[in-house]
Amino acid sequence: MDKEVLKNLIVLSGYGHLILSMGSMLVPVALNWKLHLKDLQPLLRQMFWTYAAYILAINLTFGLICLFGTDELLGTTFLAKSIHLLIGIYWLTRIGIQFFYFDTTHAPEGIIFTLGEIILVFLFVLFAIVHTFAFLFTSSWV
Repeated sequence: MDKEVLKNLIVLSGYGHLILSMGSMLVPVALNWKLHLKDLQPLLRQMFWTYAAYILAINLTFGLICLFGTDELLGTTFLAKSIHLLIGIYWLTRIGIQFFYFDTTHAPEGIIFTLGEIILVFLFVLFAIVHTFAFLFTSSWV
């Protein structure tokens, strides 16, 4: 693969992470978290919101790193390879959780939710492929 193509894919991943981060703001409303979390003990409710904030911060940071550190991410340094490996594993894990752990029995029905899920899974797969491949590329394995 040409290095310029990989650079464009990393930039695309960056924008995708930013879009995902913005879209994540709709999840609490779409899944009515306020209603479903109100009966939790305060500490558990606070931990849930804290974990959600961590995930949002990580996804946003991945996007910013991809956009503002694109040239560095194309390098063969240990740090560049490690960041690609981290992002690749993060999203491969998320895909596994999506398909093998989440119980969507009580998920909202309708085209909007289904379309949202399709877009999310597409982004997860895009991120996993781009960064796993970038790790292999910067490691000179492909």
